[in-house]
Amino acid sequence: MMWSPPVTLPLLLLLSQAPPSRLQSLGTAKLRLVGPGSRPEEGRLEVLHQGQWGTVCDDNFALQEATVACRQLGFEAALTWAHSAKYGPGEGPIWLDNVRCVGTESSLDQCWSNGWGVSDCSHSEDVGVVCHPQRLRGYFSERVSNAVGPQGRRLEEVRLKPILASAKRQSPVTEGAVEVRYEGHWRQVCDQSWTRNNSRVVCGMLGFPSEAPVDSHYYRKVWNLKMKDPKSRLRSLTQKNSFWIHRVNCLGTEPHIASCPVQVAPARGKLRPACLGGMHAVVSCVAGPRFRPAKAKPGRKESRAEEPRVRLRSGAQVGEGRVEVLMNRQWGTVCDHGWNLVSASVLCRQLGFGSAREALFGAQLGQGLGSIHLSEVRCRGYERTFSECPSLEGSQNGCRHENDAAVRCNVPNMGFRNQVRLAGGRTPEEGVVEVLVEVNRAQRWGAVCSDHWGLTEAMVACRQLGLGFANHAIKDTWYWQGTPGAGEVVMSGVRCSGTELALQQCQRHGPVHCSHGTGRFSAGVSCTDSAPDLVMNAQLVQETAYLEDRPLSQLYCAHEENCLSQSADHMDWPYGHRRLLRFSSQIYNLGRADFRPKAGRHSWIWHQCHSQVK
Repeated sequence: MMWSPPVTLPLLLLLSQAPPSRLQSLGTAKLRLVGPGSRPEEGRLEVLHQGQWGTVCDDNFALQEATVACRQLGFEAALTWAHSAKYGPGEGPIWLDNVRCVGTESSLDQCWSNGWGVSDCSHSEDVGVVCHPQRLRGYFSERVSNAVGPQGRRLEEVRLKPILASAKRQSPVTEGAVEVRYEGHWRQVCDQSWTRNNSRVVCGMLGFPSEAPVDSHYYRKVWNLKMKDPKSRLRSLTQKNSFWIHRVNCLGTEPHIASCPVQVAPARGKLRPACLGGMHAVVSCVAGPRFRPAKAKPGRKESRAEEPRVRLRSGAQVGEGRVEVLMNRQWGTVCDHGWNLVSASVLCRQLGFGSAREALFGAQLGQGLGSIHLSEVRCRGYERTFSECPSLEGSQNGCRHENDAAVRCNVPNMGFRNQVRLAGGRTPEEGVVEVLVEVNRAQRWGAVCSDHWGLTEAMVACRQLGLGFANHAIKDTWYWQGTPGAGEVVMSGVRCSGTELALQQCQRHGPVHCSHGTGRFSAGVSCTDSAPDLVMNAQLVQETAYLEDRPLSQLYCAHEENCLSQSADHMDWPYGHRRLLRFSSQIYNLGRADFRPKAGRHSWIWHQCHSQVK
């Protein structure tokens, strides 16, 4: 009897889809409700497309369409809808017009419409919806998108405006004058009473984990010089009372500046000037390791995170995913009981991102496996690591994996999304990959050679585009027409590890060299916002594994399928035995999409040994 290396013979295969409460996709476009509505379930309907928020026209919009929108937003149904900009006129593009839904669609962009951006409406026709306040199971989250400031006015977002010429070329921008988008206008913030706590909140919103001290004396000199210049635009703006926000008092634990006490400058016509004797507030942020420029060297060594270490899983975008912690050498999940933006922000900062944009409940980004380590996590916001936050054991209050917590963190704007685009596809999620590179000191759009192009490179491209995962890496794109003038190959030999934020960060040829030339062999992708995630149940393998001696007469099929070592070729068939390692296997699908083998049934063959399709 000869011993053979262990062979895996799966006895049980389980491809479990996402739980029923999460089978409906969130679609390729995100929705939000905006406006002066007093409740989170009502407001002007806005949709995110190509990285920009826009509105929906009220033409042909009725209860069926409102129901689809409310379900996508996580509510059970729609109560009614509102026409003629009842919740105020929006800004930017009117993305959808003449929307018609059957009522069974899982997202608004699956309904019929004129097409993205095709509209004859004005913002006086922006539609609003009123949803039933009851939430769908697994579709609720704590958001900061509807944060409001004084008198219910919206402090929508912040940005840093570089002051030094050298800083204007950096990406991401980590230092500059703070500007707040307030009531649809960008306004500077007065530096009076400005503190490091305020800077910490602003940096968190911009995707940075921490703030750094600022050389206020230097910036004061720059300010004074500009104020003395009679032609200075800065001086004229100051005289026109551009400092609408002139006193901010954050604790440093807030996920959004709208949560801080803010004093607004007096209305025009009042005698008291805003920011008398002050200047614009200047903030300096520290980028996480993943977002630092390649040439930058950190001033101190990065300390390893104390246990429990944390990670994000199953997220389609950078900085989002199901929360998992490492305890007792085993990864487990966090229960959503007590989960909020403050605790989520501590975790995001520990991972090198900014504060949390959304704290997600109900396993919205997929269920995990194994233990539920933590529940009732109650961070105060100043903790350096997630392990410092008070919490309970996950098994103490009846948590299940359908309660797994998730998060979407604020990440820095690296400018990478403006350096890639898709062309020629049937939908915005597919097409020929075109990149922006520098050729002879000039910026030029061009194609990517499909040599060595694979799923890993396609994953990086889809992530850079903000479209999630890659369905397919396409090497033959003759049926897609690229952008006129961008057909020349400007990037070849692309090899990515999979962790890059952009194709420009992957290894590639110096001088471009493409064996196929240009045209039909340009690289292409097909992206999706959800994907399967197959994970083996390792515990079941351990519990069911055993050794078995089996006669060769029963191993003809295993031998034909190359499940035995090569030494079996020289045995005296059908006499003798082989020693096999046998076990049951169980494969879970933790993703938010069904698993479908790439090979269709037409390519399967009938195997006589098992009398079944192989």
